[in-house]
Amino acid sequence: MSVVSDEDGQDIRQSLLGDEEAYARIIGRYQPQIAAQMWRFSRDTAVVEELVQEAFVEAYLSLGKFKGRAPLLHWLRKIATRVGYRFWRKRTREQERREALAWHGEEAMPPADTSPSEAGEYLHVLLAQLPAEDRLVLTLHYFEGCDTREIAERVGWTRSLVKVRAFRARKKLKALLEEAGYGREERA
Repeated sequence: MSVVSDEDGQDIRQSLLGDEEAYARIIGRYQPQIAAQMWRFSRDTAVVEELVQEAFVEAYLSLGKFKGRAPLLHWLRKIATRVGYRFWRKRTREQERREALAWHGEEAMPPADTSPSEAGEYLHVLLAQLPAEDRLVLTLHYFEGCDTREIAERVGWTRSLVKVRAFRARKKLKALLEEAGYGREERA
């Protein structure tokens, strides 16, 4: 005996066959309950809307795996819980990153005992301050290990342009690092 209502069962079957209206009916039926659940993860209505949408997208992509051993709402609630949990984890990581980058007091650069992952986060914050083209060329070169020829092919630039952009990007990054306290000689 199936615990899925006839209405849900029919809409699930039609959704799996590509009927968008059938899935829209499922959303319409369960959106209020999922939105109420997501309200527990954030009090920001825009965030709640995003979380609800993400939950229904994830449910749609997983619909073929739905076994029907529990009511559809139970399954949707499990997916929504995972979406909300991921949101919390991401928000916590972002907060920790902001706090780690604030460092201690007036220091503009991380202390010497900073972990490699914290230093990497700091570098990414500095890179984010560069124009997109500069960040792209440095990322491809230093993180992806591409030479100027590979970068030129991937991006559609000439090798000369890659060299010029890389030179200028390194110069800008150096200035940001010096501004943050790196490269300056300590004066006694």
